[in-house]
Amino acid sequence: MEVKSEKKVGENPEKTEEKNNMTGQNTLIKFDHISRIYQMGAETIRALDDISLTIHVNDYISIMGPSGSGKSTLMNIIGCLDTPTSGVYQFEDEIVCDMNSEKIIKMNDNQLASIRNKKIGFVFQTFNLLPRATAFQNVELPLIYAGIPRHERREKVLKALKDVSLADRSTHTPSELSGGQRQRVAIARALVNSPSIILADEPTGNLDSETSREIMVFLDELHRLNNTVIIVTHEPDIAAHAHRMIHILDGKIDRDEINHQKIKNPVNV
Repeated sequence: MEVKSEKKVGENPEKTEEKNNMTGQNTLIKFDHISRIYQMGAETIRALDDISLTIHVNDYISIMGPSGSGKSTLMNIIGCLDTPTSGVYQFEDEIVCDMNSEKIIKMNDNQLASIRNKKIGFVFQTFNLLPRATAFQNVELPLIYAGIPRHERREKVLKALKDVSLADRSTHTPSELSGGQRQRVAIARALVNSPSIILADEPTGNLDSETSREIMVFLDELHRLNNTVIIVTHEPDIAAHAHRMIHILDGKIDRDEINHQKIKNPVNV
């Protein structure tokens, strides 16, 4: 794809025909020939190798691949935690970075932080909760960073905790919660700013099988309520919850397929 050098951050680029648009919704994320290359001494590592990808509003996607396949690098770039070496990344019709222009165009650190705080809800394998803070305080944190007034924060936090069935645990610290409850606090924290995307990195990696099923039921329900959900996992049974399954191998998209079984039977995986 030829990228014109006059494109600017925030400018609406040309739209192209979209693949695997399960929802009929607008484009949310677009990768055009994204690569991420690391130099390790004399060795060149192509963590991502010329990936083009479109994600739509209300998609439910799993990104799968073995260790070293590039799926974590892909997640980091989607989450504005890393910058590609080449290619164009578009988020909600804004240019996050255009590394192909004669003059490289990138959002600055404040713009990237704003996207991460307001538009992406992160759910991590290790929960990433503050150990001495209560469930309420952990969920409240993104709202504090966003500058939301205290009275509004309280209302939003209590609703988010209620949505994950933890309203009665709001004063408990992580050490007083089970693994599944900790992950539900993390999900509430991801939801509290009403983000454009829920981005879950191995969300069941530290949980037993029964608790993993409970967490996936929550994520299924979030998608049913019109949220865009992206799960990064190496577990086929977890990936099978998604409606679209993207398989990464050696830094490339090996397969991008529709999960017809899940679409026909949304309750059963």
